[in-house]
Amino acid sequence: MMRALTTCLLSALMTLCFLPGQNLKAQTGTLRGTVLDKSTGEPILFGNVFLSNTDIGTTTDDKGFYNLAQVPAGSYQLIATYVGYDSAVASVEIRDGRIVLQNLQMEPSGIQLGTVDISAGKQQAKTEVQISTVTLTPKQIKSLPAAGGEPDIAQYLSVLPGVIFTGDQGGQLYIRGGSPVQNKILLDGMTIFQPFHSIGFFSVFETETIRTVDVLTGGFNAEYGGRISAVVDIKTREGNKKRLAGLVSASPFQAKVLLEGPLKKLDENGSSISYLFTAKQSLIDQTSKTLYEYATDSEDGIPFGFRDIYGKLSFNGSNGSKLDLFGFNFTDDVNFVDVADLSWSSYGGGAKFNVIPTGSSLVIDGIVAFNNYNVSLVESDGSPRQSEIGGVTVGLNFTNYGVSSEVKYGLQLETIRTDFIFRNFLGTTIDQAQNTTELSGYLKYRKTIGNLIIEPSARVQYYASIPEFSLEPRLGVKYNVSPSVRLKAGAGLYSQNLISTTSDLDVVNLFQGFLSAPNSLLNLPGSTERSDTRLQKSRHVVAGVEIDLTPALTVNVEPYVKQFTQLISLNRNKRSGEESDFQTETGNAAGIDLLVKYESGPYFFWATYSLGRVNRDDGNQVYPTVFDRRHNVNLLASYKFGSDRSWEAGARWNMGSGFPFTQTQGFFGRYNLTEGLDLDYVTENPDLGIILDDRLNGGRLPYYHRLDLSLKKYWELGTNGKITVTASVTNAYNRENIFFFDRVALERVDQLPILPSLGVTWEF
Repeated sequence: MMRALTTCLLSALMTLCFLPGQNLKAQTGTLRGTVLDKSTGEPILFGNVFLSNTDIGTTTDDKGFYNLAQVPAGSYQLIATYVGYDSAVASVEIRDGRIVLQNLQMEPSGIQLGTVDISAGKQQAKTEVQISTVTLTPKQIKSLPAAGGEPDIAQYLSVLPGVIFTGDQGGQLYIRGGSPVQNKILLDGMTIFQPFHSIGFFSVFETETIRTVDVLTGGFNAEYGGRISAVVDIKTREGNKKRLAGLVSASPFQAKVLLEGPLKKLDENGSSISYLFTAKQSLIDQTSKTLYEYATDSEDGIPFGFRDIYGKLSFNGSNGSKLDLFGFNFTDDVNFVDVADLSWSSYGGGAKFNVIPTGSSLVIDGIVAFNNYNVSLVESDGSPRQSEIGGVTVGLNFTNYGVSSEVKYGLQLETIRTDFIFRNFLGTTIDQAQNTTELSGYLKYRKTIGNLIIEPSARVQYYASIPEFSLEPRLGVKYNVSPSVRLKAGAGLYSQNLISTTSDLDVVNLFQGFLSAPNSLLNLPGSTERSDTRLQKSRHVVAGVEIDLTPALTVNVEPYVKQFTQLISLNRNKRSGEESDFQTETGNAAGIDLLVKYESGPYFFWATYSLGRVNRDDGNQVYPTVFDRRHNVNLLASYKFGSDRSWEAGARWNMGSGFPFTQTQGFFGRYNLTEGLDLDYVTENPDLGIILDDRLNGGRLPYYHRLDLSLKKYWELGTNGKITVTASVTNAYNRENIFFFDRVALERVDQLPILPSLGVTWEF
């Protein structure tokens, strides 16, 4: 049955892809090209491209690429417009059955660049389905009051609707009911297994290297697979194609450097070779010994250390084809004395390419990459945990453009190797090493019919190690009721093979290990009946409305439901070799997200409210997850002032209801019986054992709230130079937010207290 469905899917794919090409050759031509910023060579995102005195037009994509299909033969004036830039014009001649290449370079005008982001976002909202999608730019990330004076995507993700971040120390990202392992984090198409450092303010990604970030919190299309909750797709920019540029910055939290420039300068045809390199090193573990000694009881200071290195080499052809070579190395260390000592490293690299054939209507892109992640944790009881995951990704995508439609399909091969060892409190060791292969294919069709945009898609995943097929149909719809009101909806089926070794019962949740599916079928939750799959699976249903109240004020409302039909976790209470290493659960997540955004001139305001409920069912009881934050509010505002708007003030306030936890029912003396009958239990001092309440996560912690403030001052140095000084205060009113409670010592440990900082950045 599954193979028959797969055959039908591939047959439909071939039909959709070749019919448009035949019509094209019969009577019309195609016009395509890339629109670039003339001063830097950066692509113009979602700009307008049209033929003068016709109704033929389109918008550029996130690479600056445009494609006009089935254009009647003749002579035209091609025009590109974008707010913040002077229009670019070129004369073109279209012939029957021919593909014409015409690149454009646009000169920045004197209009405030803040308006550019508004224009791009509005155009994208009207032409793409974008169900449960928020697109971020570096400008938006920098508008956030930055902890330690350094803007970072980790801080901005936490203000998005539907996103829960669990704290300043050891924080993890949870998106609409999904745990971290159920969220796919992509860097230029490659999976990053650990995107965040142990100090929750910083990610492994450098803000200045980012082009766009798409956060898909649910209902995403078939281009993405292998995860059952959400996707964060990060695309980096290319190095400056015109001149040597860069920046150097330092604050009490970290220091970083970025260098970029051309090896072959951008020419009039759009050809260039450029590089981009960035590195950052944490300083907080050293500076906190004197600057923030009040924030920790340890003589070693605030115990976080990290280092990130990333490099990229970009080759751009005159026809829009390009090749990017990239590599990275990320490391992290943290030592909570008498609690946990953790370190991890991640490295990898690869190539990403985009091929635009001169004689074919198809556009081809792909990736070949490898990566490795290794983590080690030793807790206070001396029990080790170690996990390693790595593999190779090969992907190939094809896009065929029509007049009001787009067909995209692709294949991906991913090999994954996992190696894990863990010893639980009973002394039982769980040790697993696995190799698995995932082969997937997808087909997505987008069609515009008047004001209606429909986007049906389907994905087939084949998990070779199980072996098991998963057919995953998905659908996205948007209807432009008017130029200012848009309705949208989406639904789909999702699966994944990857399992996290993280436990909801961990006191300090820093360790993120990975396993693949179990070797045999598991029992259904609370039953002796076997499940029919070894995969984790979910279903999404999302709806929403976008309203532009004014050109600068937008409101977005989205209710959603996610049903996790099977979740698999590590059996942390395994007592013998006869028991399974795994256990199953089901779960549900439901809620509604509200986003209000205002951006005009010097003002930027962002407000979100999320109401949600997340639970799990282990077959014995239904209980809330440890990240079930029922109410979550984020308010963000920034204002530029001064005669030249060289001052910028920013504020961010977050408030969230308390997380659930399992309450303590009692204590008991736990003897070490390794000496057998020779143990003198009369004089021996037992360890203190804890009896937890039968109700999982039956208690609630206090509300969390925190205010961050920042003040920036810019000084222009010539044409391209700039110095920025940033004064910031994290947790400005010194709120005591709980981190964890040591049940044995009866001590409460709080998140980080008030942390003032001063940072300096020199751009050249």
